[in-house]
Amino acid sequence: MFTRMLVGLDGSPNADEALEQAVHLAQRFKAKIVVAHVQETHGIGRRASDSGDLLKRAEERVRDAGLRVATVQKSGHPDEELAALARDVDTVLVGRRGRSSPAEVVGKTVASLIRIAERSVIVCASKPSPMNTCAVAYDGRATAQRALELVARFSSVTHSTVHIIHTTIDPAMGTMVVGEAEALLSLQGVAFVTHLEHGTPGEAVARVIARTQCDALFAGAHVGERQAVTVSHAEDILLHTDIPVVIEP
Repeated sequence: MFTRMLVGLDGSPNADEALEQAVHLAQRFKAKIVVAHVQETHGIGRRASDSGDLLKRAEERVRDAGLRVATVQKSGHPDEELAALARDVDTVLVGRRGRSSPAEVVGKTVASLIRIAERSVIVCASKPSPMNTCAVAYDGRATAQRALELVARFSSVTHSTVHIIHTTIDPAMGTMVVGEAEALLSLQGVAFVTHLEHGTPGEAVARVIARTQCDALFAGAHVGERQAVTVSHAEDILLHTDIPVVIEP
């Protein structure tokens, strides 16, 4: 499922957590980790020597875990460079916030990356998770359907129950929407629990995670014709939870 994973490092605590999450996943799937650092072309960035040290420490960490690793150093815009590198991997892991991002917002690199990446983006904001109990934010749209398919494959490997989260003001309509998700999971032999919730996607996710202790969430990016992510969905969700969020393009 995941054979090659890209990790974007910038020296921030959240990026370090993304590396640790990658190590956990790579050990499960026997995957290779590609660690990348992008030297920004504008603004204050790390010196080349500092970037080299950052990558060297990351390489040592991955090798110490008994995993295959490669390092890449680029210069340019981090979101664009990571999106380009991600074309050759199965998923890319990043921290929710960079070194200069305020605590109450999603980092600008992440906000852009989930708009432009052609692979799933795993956003990390806390200590590594075993990702043994998964939830999916599902509203029936195309990227949510792809997120559902991904969590179904993932849960088939981990043998875990999937919690389907859907926000609605109309329970009857909500039942119809989640019925599609229930049918797919049933066909693949994946156990599931359905949660019809009120409020925003972020609020609903926070409530369900608090009740169920899910430790991983899958969601669709919802990229429209103008390449704009629906902020009330993906980014709102990221602001309401510290567990890894797998965002499917």
